Amino acid sequence: MQPETRAHDTRMRLTAIRYAAEGVNIYQFEPIEAARTFRVDPGASVDIDLPVGLTRSYSLINPAEQSRELAIAVKLDANSRGGSRWLHADARVGMVMNVSDPRNGFPLDDSGAPCVFLAGGIGITPIWSMIQCCVRRNRPWELHYGARAPADAAFARDIQALNRPVRMVYQSGTEPRLIDIRQVIAAAPSGAQFYCCGPAPMLAAYKEATETVDPARVHLEYFTPAEDFSNRESGSFRVRLARQDRTVSVPAGESILEVLLNLGMDVPRSCRQGMCGKCETRVLAGLPDHRDSILTVREKSSNKTMMICCSRATTDELVLDL
Repeated sequence: MQPETRAHDTRMRLTAIRYAAEGVNIYQFEPIEAARTFRVDPGASVDIDLPVGLTRSYSLINPAEQSRELAIAVKLDANSRGGSRWLHADARVGMVMNVSDPRNGFPLDDSGAPCVFLAGGIGITPIWSMIQCCVRRNRPWELHYGARAPADAAFARDIQALNRPVRMVYQSGTEPRLIDIRQVIAAAPSGAQFYCCGPAPMLAAYKEATETVDPARVHLEYFTPAEDFSNRESGSFRVRLARQDRTVSVPAGESILEVLLNLGMDVPRSCRQGMCGKCETRVLAGLPDHRDSILTVREKSSNKTMMICCSRATTDELVLDL
């Protein structure tokens, strides 16, 4: 089954697959349309419709601002729900897929201030595009990069060859270590902008370490959901679509987003895992069961919005601004 085509999809051919690190491959795509090019900003990502009926979001590693090619780096996830497993096992050069226009929920600010980057594992992918941009613009930056072992650190050689402040921290060996995020924040240059992408525990530590920092200087992106709600019991509920004066049922095991798409509604969406914020929807009544990695504790407590791709309801009915 092929996923639905979005308004700004481009048919693109997989033109190269390259090794980047242990369990990490680079996948390069080019549009079939000869004149097609893309505006790519540091931190941008795309949605790719895989031939097995899955849509997945991946960060771009492109160094250029205007490009004909789009490249992603994907780590084989042992707990993969099909995306990374299919790419590593079944993707072949020459295959054609729908790829969305690049979008950016994790942009590099344009202030020119020093950048302090923190990356964990495959979280280096959006950070690598930002580093390349900083180098091109001669902007000060430093990197703190954690990985299981040297062989697992994608782009490490390329980054270290830039001869800039880079600290690699490996968890393997007789004395496994973690990045001291509080120390990194405390020692940062005055006015620095902070960027972090990595596993949920790293991001939790990062948010705690930057609590007293101006929020305008604190940026983060999840590449896996912050929590696993797969085993949380959840039954069916109703959703009233206020703009349409219509009520629909959401069965157990099916998301609000899936129900709406099956009804033919064109609802904004992307990652479908509560990590990108694309499907954020205003709640007019009822109490959501928040399962996203985007909203803060305060925002979740206010119940003003919810991510309909993953969150459910604690009341029998929700009224949404749809």
